[in-house]
Amino acid sequence: MPKREKSIYLDYAATTPIDPVVKQAMERYFTVEFGNPGSVHRFGVAAKSAVGEARNKTACLLGARADEILFTSGGTESNNLAILGIIKALQDKGVRRSGIHAVTSLIEHSSVLGPFRELERLGVSITYLPVDSRGVVRPDTVHRVLRPETALVSLMYANNEIGTIQPIAKIGRLIRQHNDCASPGRRFRTLFHSDASQAAGYLDCAVNRLLVDLLTIDAHKFYGPKG
Repeated sequence: MPKREKSIYLDYAATTPIDPVVKQAMERYFTVEFGNPGSVHRFGVAAKSAVGEARNKTACLLGARADEILFTSGGTESNNLAILGIIKALQDKGVRRSGIHAVTSLIEHSSVLGPFRELERLGVSITYLPVDSRGVVRPDTVHRVLRPETALVSLMYANNEIGTIQPIAKIGRLIRQHNDCASPGRRFRTLFHSDASQAAGYLDCAVNRLLVDLLTIDAHKFYGPKG
């Protein structure tokens, strides 16, 4: 039998192994408290309590309220839900797609660029921001493209390909200023979304300090479970 060559895993930006501590904490809910959180029996109640505890701890970590935390199947669904959900909410209020403007950058993950391309196809006005030689979106560039009809700005916190860290808090501050200076008749404010999948566990992801309205994190990027 041929000897197996030793492998060294270097693709931690794509996914990480689950930490043994995390695995140990989760095992109980695979084998003992394995009920459906929506069920009313003891197993379901225990599972629902565990989900609630996880939600509270996540909210504490992110400087958010527990009722602001949504668990999804992963980063791709989270990004799609944030981007498409904001536009859908405005449409439900009677805002036409042609009257909506959204902003992103040219170096976003495909799970962000994909929804933006689809929105563009459907008639939403999209601005794709350039980056400088280091891959950074300049805050003043963001500020210049904001309009009264800008509903969403979505920018990645840490880039998964080149490692650039965007000045999210500075951009968030400019968006807050833009909202504060809005005319009284404006129908909606500009929301700020950041895909922080590559940043969680390494950078400050507290939403109250980043000044973001929506934040995506993905557990399998920092030694948590997939899905």
